[in-house]
Amino acid sequence: MITRGQVLRLAWPIILANAAVPLLGLADTAVIGNFGTLADLGAIAFGAVIFSFVYWGFGFLRMGTTGFTAQAAGARDEPEIRAALLRALVLAGAIGTALIALQAPILGASLWLLDGSADVERLTAAYFGIRIWGAPATLGTFALMGTLIGLGRSRSLLAVQLLLNGLNILLDVWFAGVLGWGAAGIALGTVLAEWSSFAFAILLVARILRGRHRDAEPFLASARLRDRGKWRRTLTANSDIMLRTLLLVFSFTWFIRQSAQFGDATLAANHILLQLVSFSAFFLDGYAFVAESIVGESVGARDVERFDLAVHRSTELAAGTALLLGLTLLGAGPALIELLTAIEAVRAGAIALLPLTALYVVCSFAAFQLDGIFIGATRTRAMRNAALFSTGLFLLIWWPLAAIGGNAGLWAAFVVFVCARAAALGWYYPDLRRAVAATAPGAIGR
Repeated sequence: MITRGQVLRLAWPIILANAAVPLLGLADTAVIGNFGTLADLGAIAFGAVIFSFVYWGFGFLRMGTTGFTAQAAGARDEPEIRAALLRALVLAGAIGTALIALQAPILGASLWLLDGSADVERLTAAYFGIRIWGAPATLGTFALMGTLIGLGRSRSLLAVQLLLNGLNILLDVWFAGVLGWGAAGIALGTVLAEWSSFAFAILLVARILRGRHRDAEPFLASARLRDRGKWRRTLTANSDIMLRTLLLVFSFTWFIRQSAQFGDATLAANHILLQLVSFSAFFLDGYAFVAESIVGESVGARDVERFDLAVHRSTELAAGTALLLGLTLLGAGPALIELLTAIEAVRAGAIALLPLTALYVVCSFAAFQLDGIFIGATRTRAMRNAALFSTGLFLLIWWPLAAIGGNAGLWAAFVVFVCARAAALGWYYPDLRRAVAATAPGAIGR
C-alpha cells in the first residue's frame, strides 16, 4: 500500500536537496560581489551558463540510472542494481574525460556565443580551465544520485547535496573571499567540493549496496557489465533522454532570446518570473522523483496495482502543491518581485505577467509527473517524441501570439508548450498502463 504520507516522506528531502542548489549560486554571487571585480562577477555568470548547459545535457546519467535501478529493485534483481550503476559510472567517466580533452573547442564556442568583454572572457577562460576538471566527478555523482533515487533513499540524496553545496560555499568563501583569488578561487572551490562529494557518495552508495548484497553473484559482477544487450538498452534510453533534454533547453533558450527582442526591461522582467518558475519546480520535482522510484519498482515487480497507486498518490499531491504555488504567486508575487528589483519598469512588466506565470506553474505539474512516470518505466522514446512535439508547436505558435499580444503572447505560447508536453505524454500513457498490466501475474486470460 502506498499512502500520501509515504510519498511526502520521500519527497521532502528531495525538495530540500533541490532548494540547496540556488543557494550556491547566491553565495558565489555574494562572495564575488563583495570581494571580487565586476569582471570576476561576469566570469562567474558566464561560467555558470556554460556548465549548466553542458551538465544539463548529460542529465540522462541521473534519470536513466533511476529508472533501471528502480525496476531492478522491484524485480529483486540485486546484481542488476549494481550493474546499472557500474554502466552509468563507466559512461560518466568516459564523458567526463572527453569533456576535459575537448575543453578548448567547448570554451571557444561558448565565448563566441556569449560575446563578453576581453576581461570577462579572460577570467571566464581561467574559471573554465579549472572547473572542467570536476566533470568526471559531477557526472559520476549524477549516476550515484540516480541509484539513490531509484532505491527510494531520498535522505541519503539530501546528505550528498548538502555536503556538495555546503562545502562548496565554505571553500568559495575561503579561496575567493579570504585569499582573494576571484573567479579562479570560485572554480577551485567548486572542483574540490565536486570530487569530495563524489567520494562521499561512492562510499555511501557502496555501503547501501553491500548491505543489500545477499545474492550469489560477486559484488562487482563483471559478466553483467559485458552484457551487450543491457548496454544497448542503456545507450538507447540515454540518447532519447539526452535529445529530450536538449530540446527543452532549446525551448527555454528560445523563450529568453525572444524576450530580449522586446527590450531590456521585458528581458529582466521575464528573467525574474523564470526564477519564480524555477523555485516552484523544486517542489514539483520532489513528487516527480518519487514517481520515478515507485513506478520503476512497480514495473520491475510487475505489480499494476502498486503502479496505479504510485501514479495516483504522487499526482494528487503534485496537483495540490501546484495549485497552492500558483495561488501563492498570485497573492505574494508582487511583494516578491519588489524584493527582487527596484527598477519600476521591470516591476511593472513582471507583475503584469504574474497571472500567466501562475498558470504556467499550475499546468506544469502534469508534465513533471508524466516525466517521472515515464522515466521510472524507462519509456524514453515517448519522452523524446513528446519533447519534439511540444518544441515544434512552441516554435509554430510563438510568433503569431507574440505579434498579437507582445510579451503576454510569448508567455501564452510558453504555457501551451508545457501543456503540450503533458498532452503528448498523456497520449502515450494508456499504452504504458496496458503494458504494465499485461506483465502482471495472472494477466493472461483476464
